[in-house]
Amino acid sequence: MVRNARRSLLLVVLVLVSCGFIGVLFGQRVGAASTGGGDSDVRDNLHTFSEVYDLVEQNYAEPVNADKAIYNGAIPGMLHALDPHSNFFDPKSYLLLREEQRGKYYGVGMTVGPRNNKVIVIAPFVGTPAYRAGIHPGDIIVAVDGKPTDNLSTAEVADLLKGPKGTTVHITVLREGTEKPLDFAIVRDEIPRYSVDLHFLIRPGVGYMHVSGFQETTEHEVQQALDDMGDIKGLILDLRQNPGGLLSEGVGVADKFLKKGQVIVSHRGRSSPEKVYRASHGNGGKDYSLVVLVNRGTASAAEIVAGAIQDHDRGLVAGETTFGKGLVQTVYPLSENTGLALTTAKYYTPSGRLIQRDYNGVSLYDYYYNRENNENNNNREVKMTDSGRPVFGGGGITPDVKIPPQKSNRFQDTMLQHYAFFNFAKHYTLSHHPSKSFQPDEAVLQDFRRFLDEQKIPYTEADLAQNSDWVHSNIRSEVLIDAFGQEEGLKAQRENDPEVIKALELLPQAKQLAEKAKQVIADRSAAHALSR
Repeated sequence: MVRNARRSLLLVVLVLVSCGFIGVLFGQRVGAASTGGGDSDVRDNLHTFSEVYDLVEQNYAEPVNADKAIYNGAIPGMLHALDPHSNFFDPKSYLLLREEQRGKYYGVGMTVGPRNNKVIVIAPFVGTPAYRAGIHPGDIIVAVDGKPTDNLSTAEVADLLKGPKGTTVHITVLREGTEKPLDFAIVRDEIPRYSVDLHFLIRPGVGYMHVSGFQETTEHEVQQALDDMGDIKGLILDLRQNPGGLLSEGVGVADKFLKKGQVIVSHRGRSSPEKVYRASHGNGGKDYSLVVLVNRGTASAAEIVAGAIQDHDRGLVAGETTFGKGLVQTVYPLSENTGLALTTAKYYTPSGRLIQRDYNGVSLYDYYYNRENNENNNNREVKMTDSGRPVFGGGGITPDVKIPPQKSNRFQDTMLQHYAFFNFAKHYTLSHHPSKSFQPDEAVLQDFRRFLDEQKIPYTEADLAQNSDWVHSNIRSEVLIDAFGQEEGLKAQRENDPEVIKALELLPQAKQLAEKAKQVIADRSAAHALSR
């Protein structure tokens, strides 16, 4: 314990000294270390911190876990006093961060989740070791390498499934329709985390692409998806629930939709000069209609992409006001396999908007979850797009067309709480062989009614009638996931997603916006030339 405490204290010293903001921790102004008494101030503050920690360790009512006190307490507390996005990563969270940034990990390749108080396979990824071994959606994971999963969380089971490339993991599952547990010996491999997790032609000549995050492979994935979809006339770029990621990848993705030379984003900070990022390649004249879908979960690099497209009138942004993260973090590797994400700059959209939401005097919980005032544009910074349309800063990207989120009703909540569609699909595909064109007909709905009755899940005929499209869509997508994998099911979901359908309807309006902006800019250039 003493060794752990010393190691943790050394890490605190390293973080404080290397980042130069010890004054913040102890209520002094930033930059005090640069004054005449700076070195002595640092020594005094470190001595004070060490005294406080020694008193806690010696006198607290219970034994003190050094790592918990430092990793979960002292360092995060200091960073959160600065802003909500500066963050410390302990060895486990730092490893996960690097996995997300690289877009790959080592494991068996499947999504697991809680269902019916068990850890269940949601879906194996096509082509991965789990898929090739014959793992099925709905399989209940009862043991990993002989260790029962009864009292383990989903995250703990997922950790057990990961491991070095080439090693073998033994997975025991229960499967509906089989009497005995099934044992699988699966060799772990490199598993890609695709950030473009779905792309397809949703209508003839109209593409749909969902980007889930921005990692080291995202720009390449977006280009590959555009190439796969061919000569399109319109595109729905879905950035909903995209939390952002690498700035460079956000810039690279925006580049594919703008003209060469157009500004994508700029950033500047106290210790860094202004840097402007421009489209270095451009879209090569491919000016197809573009609608960008966003919501409250769209943040950071995803907001950079949406903001650049909006400011240059390249397409319509539709959905909800985005999260509002305009702070740039630099990740510093530290000792003990830890890391520090420190806010080093603020970024600005091409029109000059800072979209960061105000976090002063706001708790972390309220900052992340209570954002009702986002929709109010009063007292927000106003800038202009290329064509002269007003856009707002200071609270995320305000969509050009607002699409209110779909709210579930009591019946829908009941179905989801009982995993009715997931469990029905597992039951249905045992005795049927659906094709990819599967559509629930009256016979399937009758089977669904019988299944609900058997499972004692409450419903009425009025419920089914009033939620007919929703029920139809969920049965179809879950059956396709079970029979053909997650991608086919996700396609079915998006084809029936009300927000995606609205985005399709907006494509002509997006085209008109882009054409009008071109004309306004051309007229402005002509007038400027005449005035010389």
